[in-house]
This record gives sequence, C-alpha cells and structure tokens, in this order.
Amino acid sequence: MANIYLFLAIGLPWLGAILVWLVGDTHPRWQHGLAVVSSVFAGIAALLLLPYTAGYVVLNIPLGGVFGNFTFITDSLSVFLSVIATVIGSLAVIFSVGYMKGEAQLGRYYAFVLWFIGAMVALVSTSNFLLIFVFWEITALCSYGLISFHNDDPKAVAGGIKALIITQIGGIGLLAGALLVYSYLNTLDIFEFINQAGSLPQSVLAFIAFGFLIAAAAKSAQFPFQTWLPDAMEAPTPVSALIHAATMVNAGVYLLARFYQPFAGVAGWREAVMLIGMVSALMAALMALMANDLKRVLAYSTVSQLGFMVYAVGAGGIFASQFHLLSHSIFKALLFLAAGAVIHSVGTRDMRQMGGLGKQMPLVRTVFVIGGLALAGIPLLNGFLSKDLVLEAGLQGGPTWMLAVMLLVVFLTALYTFRCVWLVFYGEPRSALHGHDAGLAMRIPLIILAIGSFSTWLVVGLYRTLIAENMTFLNLEATTGYELVLEVLQAPLTWIALALALLGFAAWWWRERLSGITKALSGIGRVASHSFGFEAVNREVVNITQESAESLRVTQTGLLNWNVFGIIAGLVILLAFMMLGAY
Repeated sequence: MANIYLFLAIGLPWLGAILVWLVGDTHPRWQHGLAVVSSVFAGIAALLLLPYTAGYVVLNIPLGGVFGNFTFITDSLSVFLSVIATVIGSLAVIFSVGYMKGEAQLGRYYAFVLWFIGAMVALVSTSNFLLIFVFWEITALCSYGLISFHNDDPKAVAGGIKALIITQIGGIGLLAGALLVYSYLNTLDIFEFINQAGSLPQSVLAFIAFGFLIAAAAKSAQFPFQTWLPDAMEAPTPVSALIHAATMVNAGVYLLARFYQPFAGVAGWREAVMLIGMVSALMAALMALMANDLKRVLAYSTVSQLGFMVYAVGAGGIFASQFHLLSHSIFKALLFLAAGAVIHSVGTRDMRQMGGLGKQMPLVRTVFVIGGLALAGIPLLNGFLSKDLVLEAGLQGGPTWMLAVMLLVVFLTALYTFRCVWLVFYGEPRSALHGHDAGLAMRIPLIILAIGSFSTWLVVGLYRTLIAENMTFLNLEATTGYELVLEVLQAPLTWIALALALLGFAAWWWRERLSGITKALSGIGRVASHSFGFEAVNREVVNITQESAESLRVTQTGLLNWNVFGIIAGLVILLAFMMLGAY
C-alpha cells in the first residue's frame, strides 16, 4: 500500500493543478474546491505513510542506461517531510479560500501551489540524484512564480527574480556534486553513493560535500545567501507560510541531514556547517529585531530558526535538527497565516501603524501569541522541547563558544518576538486602522496549527525511534518520549535557555529603562537594518546575472529555421560523443 499512498501524495496535487488550470478563472468556486480537495487528500495519503518508514523502495521505474532507476523510498526523513509539505500545504490552501477571494488569476496561483506541494514530496522521497535535481529546480520555479504572483508590482517581480537567481547558485552546487558521483561511481542512487563514498578520493568527496553545503545554504537562505527570503515576502501570505516557512526552505536542511553520514568525516565540513548555522541564526535574529515590516520579521525569524537546524546537523544532532524542523514548520506557518489575517484585515504590513489590534481580532491575537511563545521556546509548546534538543546537540558535538552564541540568539528570539506581538496587538492604536477577526476559511487552519503547536512535541519519542531505525550510524539509544522529556527537563542548559528567553521578554518590557544600552548598541542596529552589507553583495550578483542574460539575447534570432537548425546540430554533436564513448 505504501506505493499507492506515495503515488497519491505526489500525484493528487499535480492532478489538482491541471484541473484548476483547465477549469479557468471564470469559475473561482470550482478552483477553490478542487485545490482544497486535492491538497487535503494528498495530506491524508502522506499521513497514511507513517506506518511505512522502514526505508524500502516502494516505487521503481526502471529506465536503464545513464538514468538508472527512478526510485522512491519511504523512510523517516522522507515520510515526515512529506507529511509536513502536504498537511501544511493543505492548510495554506484552505486559508487561501478566504485570503485570495476575489483575486484575479486564481488558476495560476493554485497551479503553482499544488505543483509545488507534489514536487516537494517527490524531492524528499526519491533516491535518484537526477530526480532530486529535477524536483529541486521545480520547487525553485514554483517559488519564483508565486513570489512574483502580483506581476504588476515591481517589488514582487524583483523578489521573484532574486530568489530564482540566488537559489540557482545552490542548484549548481547540487548538480556538480551529483555529476561527480556518477562519473566516479557510475550510479545515481543516493544510497549506493552513501555506501561507497569511502572509496572516493578525499578531494573529490570534499568537493561534493561542500557543493551540497552551498546548495543547502542557498535553498535554506543561510549565510551568505540569506537576503533572498525577506524579499520573497512580496508573495501572497499563504505562500509564505507554505514555501518560505514550512517546505522549500527546509529542503536544504533535509539535504544536509540525508548526506551527513558520508560527509561527516570530510575535514572541516561539520565545522563549516555549524558556523554557517550559527552566523545565520545570529544575523537574522538581529535583523528581525530591527525590522518594522510584519512579514519581514517572520522571514528573518525563519532564517534564524533554520540556522538552529543547520547548526544541529553540523553538531551531529540529526534527530534534534529534524524535530525542530517539524516544530518550526507548525508554529511558523501559524505565525505567517495569522500575520496574513492581520494584513488582509488592516491593509498594511507596517507594525508602526498597528497597535491595539488584539481587541478587534481576539482569535488572531490568541493564535499569534501561541505561535510566538512556541518560537520563543516556552514550556508546553513544541518549540521548547525541539529548541532545547538542538542546544543539547550543540553542547555535545560543538565548541562551547558557538553554543554561547546560540544561547544569545535564544535571548534575541524572545526579544524580537515579544516586540512583534506587542507592536501589533497591544498598547494604544498608532493609526486609525480598523481590523476584523478572521473568517471561517482562515480560522480553520489557524486553530489546527495552534493545537499542533501545543501537541506535536508528544510524538518526540516516536520520531526518535524512527530516526534511530533508519539512521543506525547515529547510534541513538532507544528511549520513550517520557524519558526524553524528563532528560531535557533535568538538563541545566534547558533552564539557562528558558531564563534567557524570559530575560528577552523582560528586556522589551523594560525597554525604556534600558535606553542607555539601546543607544550604545545602535551602531549594530544600523548595520543589521542594512543586512550587514550582504544585501548589496547579493544585489550585485543578481544584476550581473541579469546583464549577462541580456547580452546573450542576441543569440535568440527569433527565426524558427535557425532555432531548429541549432537543436538538430546540438543533437548530432551529442549523439556523436555518445557513439565515440561507446567504442
């Protein structure tokens, strides 16, 4: 049955994308309904995969030759990420029924969303390098199309182009590594590579490892590629919750976790992974503290929390990293969708114009506070347990000074979270904004995600057991969820982190008394508000790429005969090389 469930989890969203497109924008109710049905049933199919996490190949399409077999597996990493992509995706689609009501070009919107959901499931489920790259690029294309969905807005178009170009740098790293694997091992199967990686020359393995690290950093908006994600907030807010909090940006973390076993022994790789995660977490937390755009605060927060996951992978805490990925996908999707309800209601993203909206939007305020407390790592919420597992992994597998920086980020996370909650929902109104609570279609996903923020930590024991069974090289001891929670509660580091989180709340509450410290650190704040200079660097990369593309336009004559000639000539040359290689 696993093959059927996986086929449905991938295929139903794609079928829905085709049907929504064919129905046309003259029938918006049908489009909403088809999108919801296809995404919800894909989520159910993914949930039904949970008993099938033994890691066997469940779909195999034999092609032979250079392509090998197109295989799909169900193990703990792939199944849990499939569940995240489809369930969070279905909730984002349900939310879109209210959020996108009356919007033009619904067919294009839902087609991209549904195509993305199916591609993400396929990406984490396939064990073929070629297919990983193909689905990696499909998610990038869908992300570009959704970021620039409002194509009459120059900022949205620029954000989409920027995301596409920067994430393509990662695609080059992934492709280069995959081609090296094939050239040396004559296989495109990732598990054959993992088993035979020790036979590769160390220099080649190092090139592959760092190529994949570049791919992961670009996809997950990690240092130095972090600036594309805030600009991606020009997308409709349900897209931000789906792609830029719960799914696509997690693909980089998945890639690092999947290939940790062959890369862990590469000199300097683990240290580089931890350093990238730590720097990303710190820089993004400081930028979130300085931002006044509600969605940009959450975007910087996403970069920071992804930094926690990357840091944990480098420290050897694969389980901690993946469990925090699960927690983060829930509470950050909740925060993004709640922010979308606010923006949809009041018509602005500027927190300086808000204030006191909690009285007008009590449900949205409540769920946003729940998401904020989970983000800050407060007990009884999923972020508390998963973030402390990350810190414990850093204590055991990383240098102390890096752990100290991550504890500073815990303090900053609580500080910018409380600032965000206060500026939006509490205090006196700072302008004449008139808000209203979320409608039914928006309430359903918000309530489900709020419940998830309280409850998903209960599956920690099950998730650890599944990770231990599929990734035996980690040598994880069998333990129950109760024992794991007790272990975390008894660790001194847990209470240090909680104290720092509470200190972050207090720092915002006593901000006027601490004005002297604020002024002394104003220089850091100014630099952080300008993305520490990396915005200019990344913008230059985008400009150079666009200018190069413009200069190559002269090769496109627009004459069909020359285009056909070019295709045939290229095919002849390729066939000639293949025939020479055969002899």
